[in-house]
Amino acid sequence: MATNKMIIEERSRDIGDFLVGRLLPFRKKRQVGPFTFIDHMGPSELGPKHYMDVDQHPHIGLCTLTYLLEGEVEHRDSTGAQQIIRPGDVGLMSSGRGVSHTERTPLALRDARFTLHGYQVWLALPKEKEEMEPRWDFVSANELPRVCRDGMSMTVVAGEAYGLTSPLPVHSPLFMVDILADQDTVLDIHAQLKGEIALVVTEGKITSGSDIIEQGQMMISKTEDECRVELLKGTRLLVFGGEALPEERFMHWNFVSSSKDRLKQAADDWKHRRFPVVEGDDTYIPLPGS
Repeated sequence: MATNKMIIEERSRDIGDFLVGRLLPFRKKRQVGPFTFIDHMGPSELGPKHYMDVDQHPHIGLCTLTYLLEGEVEHRDSTGAQQIIRPGDVGLMSSGRGVSHTERTPLALRDARFTLHGYQVWLALPKEKEEMEPRWDFVSANELPRVCRDGMSMTVVAGEAYGLTSPLPVHSPLFMVDILADQDTVLDIHAQLKGEIALVVTEGKITSGSDIIEQGQMMISKTEDECRVELLKGTRLLVFGGEALPEERFMHWNFVSSSKDRLKQAADDWKHRRFPVVEGDDTYIPLPGS
């Protein structure tokens, strides 16, 4: 493997009735810019008696970003937000000082058969915003900026890239771009993206030098702003990253913080039911080990 990149295999994990593939964190790389955690959902065939149902659970110090390629998910949280997320939409929950939420298959799809495929991403908040008021932001697929260039269709999901800015409010300099190759082409990142850079292959494969990165793998560039890859027609990528946060981030279960003491406090608060709750939902995922 060339020394200017790292290739990471997706690792499966079970979340009840649903399997997801984890790409971040990885033992040799804990974050890419502010991106702290990346789960690949599916593609999974869902249908009667087999849904996505993630009961009420908490977060602090981070944003959860949900981006779907297929299917639908209903998001509800303790800010009062209730939103069905469909392919190409993006939802961002900024947890700040504390929020609870659920993710479920919408009621209208509970008797249907469908494929669910997408990504859930955690973004660490800057230190000065770790205790911000929780909020929910949503941008529909038709509101996201798109451009066609060099044989590729590019959608800027979050942040700034290739001269475009997503309307999704974010809290630090970052980017997340959905790229589809309409023909065999070359993606040159030089002078287009700033900060740490990672590429996730969602369909097809890419080549970088002598390396082949296939569906389900992630490549991280070890040199800022220096990355050039070849895409076969039909290949789809998610490119993400941004400026690294200056302070180290610590994780415990669903919590992210620059302070280990704050993680302990959040765990105690959830254990003793001191978090805000989703209205009308009495489900509760216990703190692991409690």
